[in-house]
Amino acid sequence: MSVSLTAHGLPATDLETVLQSAVAAVKRGSRHLLKRFDTEARPGDLEEIVRDIHANDEAILAVVKEPLLAARPGSQWAEDELAGGVLPEGEWWVVDTAEGNINHIHGMGEWSVTAALVRDNIPVLAVVHVPLTGDLYTAVRGQGAFLNGERLRISPKTDLKAALVGTGQAKPGETAGALRRMGASVTAMLFASLVVRVSVPATMQLIHVAAGRMDAFWQFSDVRSGLLPGALLVAEAGGQVTDTRGEPWTLASEDFLASAPGIHTQTVDVLTGLS
Repeated sequence: MSVSLTAHGLPATDLETVLQSAVAAVKRGSRHLLKRFDTEARPGDLEEIVRDIHANDEAILAVVKEPLLAARPGSQWAEDELAGGVLPEGEWWVVDTAEGNINHIHGMGEWSVTAALVRDNIPVLAVVHVPLTGDLYTAVRGQGAFLNGERLRISPKTDLKAALVGTGQAKPGETAGALRRMGASVTAMLFASLVVRVSVPATMQLIHVAAGRMDAFWQFSDVRSGLLPGALLVAEAGGQVTDTRGEPWTLASEDFLASAPGIHTQTVDVLTGLS
């Protein structure tokens, strides 16, 4: 492999080595999370839901945190997986030990383990492993996005009327304003697109966008762990990643849009036209 530099100044060969270690750590976490999965699980109340979610997080954190930190000496750990906004300078691991935890504890299938390495607030590496299928999504900045080693390509669609699009909550307890915008956006997209998915978690929709199965995903929130891996996958697959006004997306952005280039302007027009 020839040595090249990523857009953010990290040698690609170094990141490939980190990627291998990150994949091993994430897969190990996935195996543990799979052992905890029960298709008959039916939590009975909010207290049980919160308890089960925390139990999953703690169990997987115990097997992924140290290997990931060791994979990139000097890196730091973003502790709150539901937090948003910019991080201090340096390298940070942003990890969701059970992305789609709410699905997992209710016996449903859309969940994964994810990790993103962020350098000075720019994602440079992403790993998403889906235990129930064994699918592994990876991306290194400037090197493309891959599913099980095969390069991902974004959707070629150019007409929003033919598009499968999606959104969803980033977390419970969103602000009233965010929930109203979400509802208004779904209504607007039901008129403007072919089909609208409303589901959680974000990553499980973003991998579909990166793979060209879906055409756009937007979210009125800035939760880092749900957006960073998918954002890098979509960008490296050839998609556009912005805020809902079409401005470049960063960790300082208040909302998020990832789409196929051919429908990006149309999608922005719909989302900026909400009353």
